[in-house]
Amino acid sequence: MDRKNRSNEMLNAHLHELFVDELKDILGAERQLLKGLKKLSECAHSDTLKEAFKTHYKQTEGQIERLKTVFSSLDLTARGKKCKAMEGLLEEADEIIEEFQDSPEVLDAALISAAQKVEHYEIASYGCLVTYAKLMEHTEAEELLAATLAEEKETDVLLTGIAMDEANVGAVQ
Repeated sequence: MDRKNRSNEMLNAHLHELFVDELKDILGAERQLLKGLKKLSECAHSDTLKEAFKTHYKQTEGQIERLKTVFSSLDLTARGKKCKAMEGLLEEADEIIEEFQDSPEVLDAALISAAQKVEHYEIASYGCLVTYAKLMEHTEAEELLAATLAEEKETDVLLTGIAMDEANVGAVQ
């Protein structure tokens, strides 16, 4: 085997290792998020926001199943790891809830802010995963991850809409 092919194989091996590590991280993150979404929904005052969090909870359950399929398509066992980023984002959400629980008109805006930070983390993570899958020609994984990426972007847009139509307006009045 010539030197160039060996070099490409080593790069693919390292990218694959990164890909699998990121898959484990996002699987752990999604599992952690389930608990967070339940709490966000319970703390929200707006029915629209409560429903958005409940819908995203169900969507997250589906995303976890989709991730398990990605692992399976790579002949790997679906094992997550504790996601320190998600842990920090959820801790921040807890702080926001505690700080603004006596101001319902501001709390919903604060909850949306916390949730959008989570969404942006997920969008970045899934965006990278889609790119890695594409580069390594893991077509099934790429399609599954792209579907989740699209859902995360839709959720972000939904939260922005709720913020602009209800939560932020209510916080100003």
